[in-house]
Amino acid sequence: MPCLPFFRSKKLDPAKRFGELEEELSGVQGVKVYSYKELKIATDDFSEANKIGEGGFGPVFKGKLKNGDVVAIKVLSAKSAQGTREFLTEIKVIADIEHENLVKLCGCCIEGTQRILVYEYLENNSLAQTLLGRGHSNLQFSWRTRSRICVDVARGLAFLHDEVKPYIVHRDIKAGNILLDRHMTAKISDFGLAKLIPDNMTHVSTRVAGTIGYLAPEYAIRGQLTRKADIYSFGVLLMEIVCGRCNTNTRLPVEDQYLLEKTWDHYEKKNLFELVDVFLNGDFDAEDACNFLKIGLLCTQDSPKLRPTMSTVVKMLKGELNCNDRTISKPGLISDFMDLKIKSAPKPAPAMNKNSHSNTSSGLYSNDTTFTSKDSTQPTMTFTEISDRSN
Repeated sequence: MPCLPFFRSKKLDPAKRFGELEEELSGVQGVKVYSYKELKIATDDFSEANKIGEGGFGPVFKGKLKNGDVVAIKVLSAKSAQGTREFLTEIKVIADIEHENLVKLCGCCIEGTQRILVYEYLENNSLAQTLLGRGHSNLQFSWRTRSRICVDVARGLAFLHDEVKPYIVHRDIKAGNILLDRHMTAKISDFGLAKLIPDNMTHVSTRVAGTIGYLAPEYAIRGQLTRKADIYSFGVLLMEIVCGRCNTNTRLPVEDQYLLEKTWDHYEKKNLFELVDVFLNGDFDAEDACNFLKIGLLCTQDSPKLRPTMSTVVKMLKGELNCNDRTISKPGLISDFMDLKIKSAPKPAPAMNKNSHSNTSSGLYSNDTTFTSKDSTQPTMTFTEISDRSN
């Protein structure tokens, strides 16, 4: 069940809202503007046969443009003010940047009341659907493939954090937002929640937005956003890729429900290798796999100051730095959030196996949504009970 939003936006006059939208986008450079007609033709009138997903605020279609390019076309709901903000953010954040591990934004359509984003099409969907959503894909995730995916994502984040000015914090790094192309190259998608932070600022205080299970403690509780929030999320994702399961599954025995807690427990007992995905059938480098899990623990340490930078993470993943030279302290665990007010909304859900992905998501090809809170330096958090987040 999707997490409930923390606020409801006032209804705005559609004509006024979209007039403001066109005005805001007029100053953005390097964005190709498509006509609604050509996107309608590209998707065969947005037919169900071409629908490849349902994002948090609209459907996504596969389309073929007049020049032969195959693209993913995300149509945003005209009723969502939140979607409008995210639409603007996405365009402004990635219009002028390009990296092999970031999904490329090809352009947009803002004709009339339509607002549509056009991305490069990635054939192999998201990690949430393929690696973690077993049964939805015939892809084979060997250890070599997994390790390369981890490096790809780390490189994409390092680029956002260190090479873009002002630097960008993605705010929603998770399996649903990591897409794979035909060569299994991983690319970070969905920049609707991203924040640009000037170098002279240590952090920004902002509304909390993202996905439970991937949220850094200092951000989830105090609304303090820095690069270290992304690094925490990456650490959780890294464990999911190595272990082949989602970070939260309350249908498992209590001691197995939360992957981060289980990883810390196995680290203390010095048996991390037991967590590696059984679907690898033992065909993996045990030392490498354990090092990857240790890097995940370094990234999720409770104190943000102790987490390595993404540039350092890339070097550790590639074996250029030894992660064993660093002391690992206890991570910020999901159980630490349980003092926050929890709002339960029971809903019967189908049985899930240990690889089912239960986190909410706003990914390009996903069917889930993120959650947000009011803008506040001390946000009031209202979660949906973890056991009710299964879709």
